Amino acid sequence: MRILVTGGAGYIGSHTVRHLIEFGHEVVVLDDLSAGNLKAIPSGVSLAKQDLGDEAGLVELFSRFKPEGVIHFAGFINVGESVYDPIKYYDGNTSITVTLLKVMKRFGVNRIVFSSTAATYGNHMAMPLTETSEQLPINPYGRSKLVVEWMLRDAATANGFAAVALRYFNACGAWEDGSIGEAHDPETHLIPNILKVALGQKDRVVINGSDFPTRDGTCERDYIHVCDLASAHRLALEAVNPGEFRSYNVATGTGSTNLEVLEACRRVTGHAIPHEFGSKREGDPAMLYADPAKLIRELGWKPVWTTLDDVVESAWRWHKKNPNGY
Repeated sequence: MRILVTGGAGYIGSHTVRHLIEFGHEVVVLDDLSAGNLKAIPSGVSLAKQDLGDEAGLVELFSRFKPEGVIHFAGFINVGESVYDPIKYYDGNTSITVTLLKVMKRFGVNRIVFSSTAATYGNHMAMPLTETSEQLPINPYGRSKLVVEWMLRDAATANGFAAVALRYFNACGAWEDGSIGEAHDPETHLIPNILKVALGQKDRVVINGSDFPTRDGTCERDYIHVCDLASAHRLALEAVNPGEFRSYNVATGTGSTNLEVLEACRRVTGHAIPHEFGSKREGDPAMLYADPAKLIRELGWKPVWTTLDDVVESAWRWHKKNPNGY
């Protein structure tokens, strides 16, 4: 299949691109490189360096590449920033998807997998979450993604789109050989920031919040390896049928607290990794972990990276080889 991957130079996108190629798909990446990195794109893969919101440029790309399906990662991901700059998120996550869907409809391309998020669920205390859990996002990031899910559902019903929203949780880890991995600027994710301390790049890691209603007072999250995420995208794109909208949680089914992640990083690196507690981030739910049974049952998805230590070890391999990212 000829697949257009938006945001394919980013963290999850680049791992998915490599996974798709391994399974024989032809891929073109659309990325403006504002957050992605050219070095993350495998050699031989074409890059369209452009803004997804540029409708004329998108029309030209569809005319030239003639994609049969789209995997859509492009967008903004910082929950805290979305609270202070919501318009950026409704523009960069929601509006650009309207442009993408318009061009897809024009060219008769109806197959799309969307990078959604657990943040669409909001602050539930009953865990694990399932796909039928009520979606009540508590921040603009989650709301901007939920609106896209609504659009895809409507496009499937009215226009015959074959659409899947993958609601995934805390992406982490790196390609097994350490050749690509996580490199955000600024880095807001917990595992890379902990490993920066082990690398001697920071004195200590700051844990945001210590009085959440969890077993040790710190946030509890479901850490899913980026390569397991990549395989879910491929399976979803291959399986969905015209006129269908599907949603799946991509998760491990197990929550780990921030302090438990810190301990895993200490075990893997052998470093003490000092920490301190900081204030809570606005819009942060106390707990987010999910039941992936539907994805396993319907698509035959099977996670390979099943322990937190294995996940951290893959991330550590990448960061040791690439202490300054790409």
